[in-house]
Amino acid sequence: MTATPADLPDADQIRALRELADHLARSAGSLVREGRPERVAVAATKSSEVDPVTAMDLAAEAHLRALLAEHRPGDGVLGEEDGLQPGSTGITWVLDPIDGTVNYLYGLPAYAISVGVVVGEPDPAHWTPVAGAVHSVPLGVTYTAGRGQGATKDGVALRVNEPRSLATSLVGTGFGYTVERRTHQARVLAELLPRVRDIRRIGSAALDLCRVAEGSLDVYFERGLNPWDLAAGQLVVQEAGGTVTGLRGAPAGVAMTVAGPSATVSDLVAVLTGLDADRDA
Repeated sequence: MTATPADLPDADQIRALRELADHLARSAGSLVREGRPERVAVAATKSSEVDPVTAMDLAAEAHLRALLAEHRPGDGVLGEEDGLQPGSTGITWVLDPIDGTVNYLYGLPAYAISVGVVVGEPDPAHWTPVAGAVHSVPLGVTYTAGRGQGATKDGVALRVNEPRSLATSLVGTGFGYTVERRTHQARVLAELLPRVRDIRRIGSAALDLCRVAEGSLDVYFERGLNPWDLAAGQLVVQEAGGTVTGLRGAPAGVAMTVAGPSATVSDLVAVLTGLDADRDA
């Protein structure tokens, strides 16, 4: 069910949710940063053998859930590792304990804690994001946003870049973990690359969205984003003046997410639609 305006928290409540999301993301970030061993081992895999889960993914989500049980016991929680725990308040916290696990595994400095707060069904097609925080663990910086209250990076207001042609746009993207999806994504990339300034693949969807919000990427697209990849970063982009959408009139979600200034997003959506980028073959 989609939230109505009457279901949404007021400005003071949104401010408090944003502050708590910030606290949770930073707290989990400290746990991940201080607890990283010299060499990280894979605890399990998900969609394929190259889609890993580490012990720290599990520990960080448990830490976030414990904090929420203390501060917001009636709210729902949806986490990447432990699924959905329904609540009674209409508010759901959407958690990615380490977004960019492969980067964490290899020691590459691009992974984050993502904490989103949504009202309504915890599904990108139906929810309304109201607060969120993304904490870059290696850099120690935090992006936050509140619905109607703007987006910041360590307290400094964010704004997406002015619209640019695709030919002069730096485009972020990411790839799936199955052979079938990657094969089609490679075809899409081969067609798109000659039409844009350049492509960046950073390896953390939450950070990619925040980089669009701060202007270090012009626009971003990716197929396969799960709710926990999207919840906080989507709001950061929107509150920085950007657009977040899917293809063929659909909202952003697992089929496709495109984010950036509205005019640039429209141009990229047209190209991606023509390439059937929201399909696997």
